[in-house]
Amino acid sequence: MTGLINVEGSENAACDRSQAVSIRDVARAAGVSHQTVSRVINDSPNVSEGTREAVLATISALGFRPNRAARALAGGPVQSVTVLATNTSRYGYAAAIQGVEEATQEIGFGMGFRTLEGIASEDMPAAVEYAVEPAGALIVIAFDPAGALALECAPSRIPTAAMIQAPPPGVVPRQPAVWIDEFAAAKQATEYLLGLGHRTVHHLPIPSWWGTTPRLAGWNAALQQAGLPVPALLAGGWTAEWGYEAASALTRDRSVTAVLCGNDDIAIGAMRAMHEAGRAVPDDVSIIGFDDVPHARFVCPALTTVRQDFATLGKACFAKLLEGVSARGKVIKRAPPQAELIVRETTGPPPHQTGHRAAPTARAHRSEIDR
Repeated sequence: MTGLINVEGSENAACDRSQAVSIRDVARAAGVSHQTVSRVINDSPNVSEGTREAVLATISALGFRPNRAARALAGGPVQSVTVLATNTSRYGYAAAIQGVEEATQEIGFGMGFRTLEGIASEDMPAAVEYAVEPAGALIVIAFDPAGALALECAPSRIPTAAMIQAPPPGVVPRQPAVWIDEFAAAKQATEYLLGLGHRTVHHLPIPSWWGTTPRLAGWNAALQQAGLPVPALLAGGWTAEWGYEAASALTRDRSVTAVLCGNDDIAIGAMRAMHEAGRAVPDDVSIIGFDDVPHARFVCPALTTVRQDFATLGKACFAKLLEGVSARGKVIKRAPPQAELIVRETTGPPPHQTGHRAAPTARAHRSEIDR
């Protein structure tokens, strides 16, 4: 989690090096004025060929990377934003990008997208700098290490905002940022299952790069506060295939009656594994997903899940970006969304305590599916 706030080590050093060389350093080393260096960078014709070659050679030797976006920003208001993210296939990333796009269209902004996938840490400063369009700003989806590093490498002169995992209590992000309180949401989902009478809740997590995730931490906190055993964890995954394989191991343990999954795809894979093992959902095992992907309400039985409005999160991030920036168009302020437990058909009392508390009615399930 702290990696979203302060990326340490060699990756951070790579970001620092990108800020070390200025246009005046190049000018001194090349024996010319900084105005001449600027003309070379901007491909002005008013520079002799010999001087141009000398300046370009100095730029290469010093590793200077001209910040074209910062030059453009000096001349007027922000007019566009570039979104940086590692993934567009996962629901949360794609929906957040869609939210930013809708918000930019509302005020006539331009929007671009650059992927961070496959970029080495030492190349990240240049990748971030060159991603910014003239008169542009940055939004970074920093849900993972590459996104966290990109946020750390964002030039201080460029208006930047980020979508991040919720920081620990008392920690203030360096850059303007928005997030959804996944800790509270996972804790609520776990407590809901315990309230149905389950003696503990197993967890199939998404991957954790910083030792934990807010979803995992919320699950753990709910069990510890209830004084209940915390089951052992498997290494996290993202896909339905991983959920299927992970849940297949749980089917052999008949004491498993409730599973909180790190996302909806994992939950759907887990449902299939339980079905093949002859364990009915929710009569034998209750399952809760996370995110509320569009197809979650159409699987059978309809998936109980934690709804996260990533599109609204993207819009809130764009509003946060423009709060302190001179920008073209009227900015619509938005608060970050809150996560919400959506109860459908995959949760109920455990088989040994079916009379503990009635599961939500079929009528409530149908009304949710029809929304």
